Amino acid sequence: QVQLEESGGGLVQAGGSLRLSCAASGRSFSAYRMGWFRQAPGEEREFVAAISRTGDTVYYRDSVKGRFTISRDNAKNTVALQMNSLKPEDTAVYYCAADQTLLLGVTDKFYNYHYWGQGTQVTVSS
Repeated sequence: QVQLEESGGGLVQAGGSLRLSCAASGRSFSAYRMGWFRQAPGEEREFVAAISRTGDTVYYRDSVKGRFTISRDNAKNTVALQMNSLKPEDTAVYYCAADQTLLLGVTDKFYNYHYWGQGTQVTVSS
Protein backbone atom coordinates (compact mmCIF):
# COMPACT_ATOMS: atom_id res chain seq x y z
CA GLN A 1 0.00 0.00 0.00
CA VAL A 2 0.95 3.62 -0.40
CA GLN A 3 -0.17 6.73 1.42
CA LEU A 4 -0.23 10.05 -0.37
CA GLU A 5 -0.02 13.57 0.98
CA GLU A 6 -0.38 16.67 -1.17
CA SER A 7 1.04 20.10 -0.42
CA GLY A 8 1.57 23.39 -2.17
CA GLY A 9 -1.95 24.63 -2.74
CA GLY A 10 -3.03 28.17 -2.01
CA LEU A 11 -4.46 31.40 -3.34
CA VAL A 12 -2.93 32.97 -6.43
CA GLN A 13 -3.93 35.64 -8.92
CA ALA A 14 -4.77 34.76 -12.48
CA GLY A 15 -1.59 34.38 -14.51
CA GLY A 16 0.38 33.23 -11.49
CA SER A 17 2.01 29.90 -10.69
CA LEU A 18 1.83 27.21 -8.06
CA ARG A 19 3.71 23.97 -7.60
CA LEU A 20 1.89 21.07 -6.04
CA SER A 21 3.80 18.22 -4.52
CA CYS A 22 2.68 14.75 -3.50
CA ALA A 23 4.76 12.68 -1.10
CA ALA A 24 4.25 8.93 -1.08
CA SER A 25 5.01 6.69 1.85
CA GLY A 26 5.66 3.01 1.55
CA ARG A 27 7.93 1.00 -0.66
CA SER A 28 8.29 0.54 -4.38
CA PHE A 29 7.08 3.96 -5.48
CA SER A 30 8.28 3.13 -8.99
CA ALA A 31 5.62 0.40 -9.12
CA TYR A 32 2.92 3.08 -9.25
CA ARG A 33 1.81 5.21 -12.14
CA MET A 34 0.64 8.54 -10.81
CA GLY A 35 -2.01 11.07 -11.62
CA TRP A 36 -3.45 14.41 -10.59
CA PHE A 37 -7.17 15.04 -10.53
CA ARG A 38 -9.21 18.02 -9.45
CA GLN A 39 -12.72 18.72 -8.27
CA ALA A 40 -14.44 22.08 -8.25
CA PRO A 41 -17.52 22.73 -6.09
CA GLY A 42 -20.57 21.08 -7.59
CA GLU A 43 -18.53 19.41 -10.31
CA GLU A 44 -17.35 15.89 -11.02
CA ARG A 45 -13.75 14.97 -10.26
CA GLU A 46 -11.74 15.38 -13.46
CA PHE A 47 -8.42 14.20 -14.74
CA VAL A 48 -5.60 16.74 -14.95
CA ALA A 49 -2.33 14.94 -15.67
CA ALA A 50 -0.69 11.53 -15.47
CA ILE A 51 2.82 10.16 -15.48
CA SER A 52 4.09 6.65 -16.06
CA ARG A 53 6.06 4.59 -13.58
CA THR A 54 9.38 5.60 -15.09
CA GLY A 55 8.35 9.16 -15.84
CA ASP A 56 9.01 8.91 -19.56
CA THR A 57 5.36 9.17 -20.54
CA VAL A 58 3.05 12.00 -19.52
CA TYR A 59 -0.48 12.94 -20.49
CA TYR A 60 -2.61 16.04 -19.86
CA ARG A 61 -6.16 17.17 -20.26
CA ASP A 62 -6.43 19.58 -23.16
CA SER A 63 -7.21 22.63 -21.06
CA VAL A 64 -3.92 22.47 -19.15
CA LYS A 65 -1.56 21.49 -21.97
CA GLY A 66 1.28 23.97 -22.27
CA ARG A 67 0.56 25.39 -18.80
CA PHE A 68 0.96 22.42 -16.42
CA THR A 69 3.87 20.02 -16.10
CA ILE A 70 3.83 16.75 -14.20
CA SER A 71 7.07 15.18 -13.01
CA ARG A 72 8.24 12.56 -10.55
CA ASP A 73 11.32 11.68 -8.56
CA ASN A 74 11.34 7.98 -7.77
CA ALA A 75 14.36 8.34 -5.50
CA LYS A 76 12.42 10.78 -3.31
CA ASN A 77 8.98 9.17 -3.69
CA THR A 78 7.43 12.37 -4.94
CA VAL A 79 5.35 13.58 -7.83
CA ALA A 80 4.86 17.24 -8.65
CA LEU A 81 2.51 19.37 -10.71
CA GLN A 82 3.92 22.70 -11.84
CA MET A 83 1.04 24.99 -12.75
CA ASN A 84 1.74 28.16 -14.71
CA SER A 85 -0.52 30.78 -16.27
CA LEU A 86 -3.27 29.84 -13.86
CA LYS A 87 -6.86 30.75 -14.67
CA PRO A 88 -9.88 31.15 -12.41
CA GLU A 89 -11.33 27.99 -13.95
CA ASP A 90 -8.37 26.05 -12.49
CA THR A 91 -9.82 26.65 -9.03
CA ALA A 92 -10.48 23.28 -7.39
CA VAL A 93 -9.28 20.80 -4.83
CA TYR A 94 -6.39 18.92 -6.40
CA TYR A 95 -5.83 15.25 -5.61
CA CYS A 96 -2.81 13.06 -6.10
CA ALA A 97 -3.57 9.44 -7.04
CA ALA A 98 -1.59 6.24 -7.46
CA ASP A 99 -2.17 3.03 -9.38
CA GLN A 100 0.01 0.02 -8.68
CA THR A 101 0.56 -1.69 -11.99
CA LEU A 102 2.97 -3.60 -14.18
CA LEU A 103 1.91 -1.49 -17.17
CA LEU A 104 4.34 1.08 -18.52
CA GLY A 105 1.87 3.66 -19.78
CA VAL A 106 -0.47 6.19 -18.20
CA THR A 107 -4.17 6.32 -17.47
CA ASP A 108 -6.65 9.16 -17.16
CA LYS A 109 -9.43 6.99 -15.72
CA PHE A 110 -10.14 7.72 -12.07
CA TYR A 111 -11.31 4.13 -11.45
CA ASN A 112 -7.84 2.83 -12.23
CA TYR A 113 -6.40 4.70 -9.27
CA HIS A 114 -6.80 2.92 -5.96
CA TYR A 115 -4.89 5.27 -3.69
CA TRP A 116 -5.75 8.92 -3.16
CA GLY A 117 -4.47 11.79 -1.12
CA GLN A 118 -6.65 14.12 0.95
CA GLY A 119 -6.42 16.94 -1.57
CA THR A 120 -5.09 20.48 -1.53
CA GLN A 121 -7.09 23.60 -2.37
CA VAL A 122 -6.05 25.78 -5.29
CA THR A 123 -7.87 29.08 -5.67
CA VAL A 124 -7.18 31.41 -8.59
CA SER A 125 -8.59 34.90 -8.31
CA SER A 126 -9.45 37.01 -11.34
